[in-house]
Amino acid sequence: MTLRVQASGPLTLVEDAGRPGWAHVGVTRSGAADRSAYALGNRLVGNRPGAASLEVMLGGLALVADRETTVAVTGAFSRPLLAGREVAYAAPVPLRPGDRLVLQRPDVGLRTYLAVRGGIDVPAVLGSRSTDTLSGLGPAPVRDGDRLPVGSPLGLAAPAVDVAPVARPSAGPLVLAVTLGPRHDWVDLEGLLARPWVVSARSDRVGIRLDGPPVGRPRRAELASEGVVRGGVQIPAGGEPVVFLADHPVTGGYPVALVLTEAACDGISQAVPGQEVTLRLA
Repeated sequence: MTLRVQASGPLTLVEDAGRPGWAHVGVTRSGAADRSAYALGNRLVGNRPGAASLEVMLGGLALVADRETTVAVTGAFSRPLLAGREVAYAAPVPLRPGDRLVLQRPDVGLRTYLAVRGGIDVPAVLGSRSTDTLSGLGPAPVRDGDRLPVGSPLGLAAPAVDVAPVARPSAGPLVLAVTLGPRHDWVDLEGLLARPWVVSARSDRVGIRLDGPPVGRPRRAELASEGVVRGGVQIPAGGEPVVFLADHPVTGGYPVALVLTEAACDGISQAVPGQEVTLRLA
């Protein structure tokens, strides 16, 4: 079966669990920015772990199914509409042939995940169907008029719950748990942790910039570029932190002072520009 895309919204990407194991050749894992929301959607429709879903930034997606299937909407709370009527969030939703599903602009959060039973069945690149926006690996961003192939549901478990009791992303100030990074002694750690930061509009799947007074860097020696994980908090020359997300590069020679926990990475991936963020040692 296929899903016919009538409107793709500001940015809709195919994402799965990513392509781990290629960092030694400069290829980051990529994959869904909010891993917990992505994984929940797959569980709700009975998919196997790692099936590809749609990551929809700021809503605007409208699509039509050509066959009967089941979908689930998780992540940012976008009030999904099926044939013009609102349907459940974080729950299996059956689609009949010709049904039109619309994801509105989220009330809360940034990225909505649409899981479809069988998964989005585009060709894999280096073992993953994820779009890496930094390297260009993986499928192109979804466009108006695309027909997205869906995998076979044969052998999949039937959806087992009516609705998942999960909290929606927060619209208020976020307190994010962090651990010490490999270069925490290269920066004014107290200044980094003592104040709230504001999510910058200059943010994407590569990293989230935090606006605020510059963090001091007492040590100014040169650093070789180093590998880094999702959630690493880098302090570049200007002193304003950058939190690496799914499509991050290597460090570029700047110190990584902190690392967000997995749950905190998922949380900040849903933060919108202007939202307040505080980093707190776990």
